[in-house]
Amino acid sequence: MKLQTVEYYFREVVTSMVRNRWMSFASIGTVAVSLFILGVFLILVVNMTKMASSLESQVQISAYLDDALTQEGRDEVERMTKDLSGVSKVEFIPKDKALEILRERLGDRKKILDALDDSNPLPDYFLVTVKSADDVPKIATAIADLYGVEEVKYGQDVAANIFDLTHLIRVFGFFLMLLLTGATIFIIANTIRLTVFARRREIAVMKYVGATDWFIRWPFILEGIALGFIGGGISALALRSFYAAMASKIYSTLAFFPMVEQYPFMNYVTVALIVAGIVIGILGSTVSLKRFLEV
Repeated sequence: MKLQTVEYYFREVVTSMVRNRWMSFASIGTVAVSLFILGVFLILVVNMTKMASSLESQVQISAYLDDALTQEGRDEVERMTKDLSGVSKVEFIPKDKALEILRERLGDRKKILDALDDSNPLPDYFLVTVKSADDVPKIATAIADLYGVEEVKYGQDVAANIFDLTHLIRVFGFFLMLLLTGATIFIIANTIRLTVFARRREIAVMKYVGATDWFIRWPFILEGIALGFIGGGISALALRSFYAAMASKIYSTLAFFPMVEQYPFMNYVTVALIVAGIVIGILGSTVSLKRFLEV
């Protein structure tokens, strides 16, 4: 491609954007707003997924031991539990520590334990952490079959609700992102189509004097890239400020909430939004030009 042709293309892009500045402004605004909304849902879905994963990782199995179990028997239960596929950690909790944990959980109501005097009815137990939350029921059943294990609990109802919630979050987030992406492409393509429609006579004249389709296409494609880049950049800057403000507000009230760290996450989001804006600009220009090139 000749340098003069390249200069012509870029000159046409600048001229077109200045001449149709209100249409260009509308296109950039549409890209920015659409990608900002898409970005907001993206970071919400990512953070909801992280929260769901955090909830899943907190599901643990408590294996209560028979009071008559010897030290050797306890060691054997611990060894066999560690050997189970999917187990990442096994921690022994003696009955004295179990009582202290119960006191802490009761908080202001811990005085009710004073009635026990020096007795401790709680059993020793193993606290088992698993690698995948989906393996909890299977591992719990295997531990329950071990000699010396009197009872196994992992909050079956709570765990089931957590698993259902995390699955729903991931499925809902995936389809929501697809829906918003499709809606964004549709809106931007139609906005750019208005720009092309306003210049349809110019395109027809160029076709009649012998201009090739690609000669006509390039200025529009480059204009679509420029509009998408500017719109994507604006949405990325706005989203970075939004996420920083949201993170600051959440951490001030919920210090231990498992949010995704701003960096490098927001850097990836910025690049994704700008690239998405460029790609959508190209697609919108290409689709919009198709019918007007058929002269």
